[in-house]
Amino acid sequence: MKKGISKAPHRSLFKAAGLSDDELARPIIGIVNSANEIIPGHIHLDTISEAVKRGILLSGGTPLEFSVIGVCDGIAMNHTGMKYSLGSRELIADSIEIMATAHPFDGLVFIPNCDKIVPAMIIAAARINIPSIIISGGPMLPGNYKGKDVSLTQVFEAVGKVAAGTMKETELEQLECAACPGAGSCAGLFTANSMNCLTEALGLSLPFNGTIPAVMSDRIRLAKEAGKQIMVLVEKQITPSMILTKTSIENAVAVDMAIGGSSNTALHLPAIAHYAGVRLGLRDLDPVASKVPHLCNLAPAGKHHIVDLHRAGGIPAIIKELSDNGLFNDSCLTVTGKTQKENVEKSIIIDTEVIHHVKNPVHTDGGLAVLTGNIAPDGCIVKKAAVDEKMLKHSGPAKVFNSEEDAVEAIMGGKIVKGDVVVIAYEGPKGGPGMREMLTPTSVICGMGLDRDVALITDGRFSGATRGASIGHVSPEAASGGPIAAVRNGDIIEIDINAKTLNVKLSADEIANRISELEPFEPKITKGYMKRYAHLVSSADKGAVFEI
Repeated sequence: MKKGISKAPHRSLFKAAGLSDDELARPIIGIVNSANEIIPGHIHLDTISEAVKRGILLSGGTPLEFSVIGVCDGIAMNHTGMKYSLGSRELIADSIEIMATAHPFDGLVFIPNCDKIVPAMIIAAARINIPSIIISGGPMLPGNYKGKDVSLTQVFEAVGKVAAGTMKETELEQLECAACPGAGSCAGLFTANSMNCLTEALGLSLPFNGTIPAVMSDRIRLAKEAGKQIMVLVEKQITPSMILTKTSIENAVAVDMAIGGSSNTALHLPAIAHYAGVRLGLRDLDPVASKVPHLCNLAPAGKHHIVDLHRAGGIPAIIKELSDNGLFNDSCLTVTGKTQKENVEKSIIIDTEVIHHVKNPVHTDGGLAVLTGNIAPDGCIVKKAAVDEKMLKHSGPAKVFNSEEDAVEAIMGGKIVKGDVVVIAYEGPKGGPGMREMLTPTSVICGMGLDRDVALITDGRFSGATRGASIGHVSPEAASGGPIAAVRNGDIIEIDINAKTLNVKLSADEIANRISELEPFEPKITKGYMKRYAHLVSSADKGAVFEI
């Protein structure tokens, strides 16, 4: 876009933006910045961008920044806005592809931090396939309330406590003010931090990208290094297709199981694989989950937060531990220009209370479990690491709802009792549309003290901050005529997470008869982007991708 006589008009436009001939002669690096004033994980990303620019300038490049949108899942939760969150992943990736194709950069630096923005940028990098590196904004520090570390999870669960009469509204207000102390992606191992950690496992970011807290100066230094390193990637022409391979994606699944990541990673990793030309479905996660032990008991499953993981050795220590035990292929190339083995050669576990050794795991199998059965023939997912032992096997009557709002109203109204299985249908990728995260019903269940007695099942999904027997991504979804649409009030649901099964006590004929009686599905949003999304999106077991 800048060389030769025919590009004189192009150079003239660049000069209108203030660029000199010297700057135009250097590699031009696009900085994809998702900063905005809405998402707490993104309010500081302009600072990260400035550090990246310094690194690029130090190494002889010319940085040019452009912006992309972002949705805060916490703020979008429990209203129509959440229907748009997952849909933003494809929209962000599409917009980056457009910008980087219309303006052919020599390399790209991606600056995400929260939920859908991280996988969207990975997808864009895979599609565009020019030298690329990811530098995230970093996790939030936990807050402190009554002498204990807290995060957003406790605020959501406190709503249930107030509803149950076990917490005063004045206490909720105090907790609300204490839980989120400043910039960064929410402090626990929720979706944002899970995906940021997996950028390291994939090899698309520098070591410790997933765990250095947002407020630490180390984060600024890492951003400068990322700016310098993109110039090396451009010089050596190391592209995402050389890094994002079937093996590196399988490595990411292994790390995901070891840290006990968000169940949403089971949506995003298959999507990343799809756009990278690698076949990976929901069921393909199960063999890895069966052999990779769970090594970290992080919030919401445990008391530790991402800052504790960082101090304990971070993702490099986990990669080294898995690699030493034959559970991670360390020969994969990374954006350092070196292999994973070279990156983590000197890494050690500093605190074995936070990062367990493979020989002394938190659980002998992975943090996520894929279940199948006559409700979910194509699979569903549960964050097993965050399920109370009592609920690993459960049988109870279904209480069926066709929207999150109806389910929350029933839970808050005391209509859910011990032993029930809450079934929320028509909240999948097509049915929602948009497959809303549902942190409110799960948190209210926990806050009311029912998480050891009540399970939730949905063709939608749950927040990474969810704990309890919350089973999501049921595939095929209700809107596509999946068996979950056949479940009625009082049907007995049988859950066995250790055996990896989910069934309703109905015959195959009865399920088929009920499905045949269903009215044709119509999307709940009838205009704009989400109308188009509902017609294009695949099932959750395929990653809720656009297959055309």
